[in-house]
Amino acid sequence: MLLKNEAIEGCVVITDHQTAGRGQRGNTWEAEPDKNITLSLILKPNFLTIQQQFYLTMSVSLAVLDTLQGVAPDIIKIKWPNDIVAGDEKLAGILIQNSISGAYLQHSVVGIGLNVNQKKFTYPQATSLANLCNREFNRTAITEKLLEQIEKRYLELKSNQLEKIKFAYLQVLYRYQSSFQYEVDGQVVEGIIVGIDAIGRLAVQIKEDLRYFNFKEIVFV
Repeated sequence: MLLKNEAIEGCVVITDHQTAGRGQRGNTWEAEPDKNITLSLILKPNFLTIQQQFYLTMSVSLAVLDTLQGVAPDIIKIKWPNDIVAGDEKLAGILIQNSISGAYLQHSVVGIGLNVNQKKFTYPQATSLANLCNREFNRTAITEKLLEQIEKRYLELKSNQLEKIKFAYLQVLYRYQSSFQYEVDGQVVEGIIVGIDAIGRLAVQIKEDLRYFNFKEIVFV
């Protein structure tokens, strides 16, 4: 649709049966037909520079979390960079593909997979709203709320409320300001997540060193 110039900003494509779902790191995304929310949303954040693109990631992640407030237990957090987890189990994933024009973003395809009514997963650390709350959910109602929350957060982004977005993101960041184990350069180390930098790298205090990590450079143990 984008290639044919047929997609306006805010266009949403939703499917009940995703046959080739993709996740981070080239992984597949498992989704049982008619059980979950799998959608892609087109945005045109041409007001963001390439260096600011992580703010879009934060905004969408917060919107998913906003959607789940009052729906599921308050153990739900954002696992850097943009997984939604309940405890240590993955509840939702976000994959954003950005197109660049010069120094700015041109358009973004925001893919979201939210596990709603699926009970069994091949991946042992996956969970769903149904598993968390022991009941089934109305997927249409959740989808509508999700899109409303994305719009709210996107308007914050558009009005340049970057510090507000970053602050909100850190408040719900998984393992923030607590000591946990990570794998770095093939070794398990003890570290404390202390923040993120301007381009979205994860800041981790490891002994006396403050280190910054890009995606795939650090593994949560």
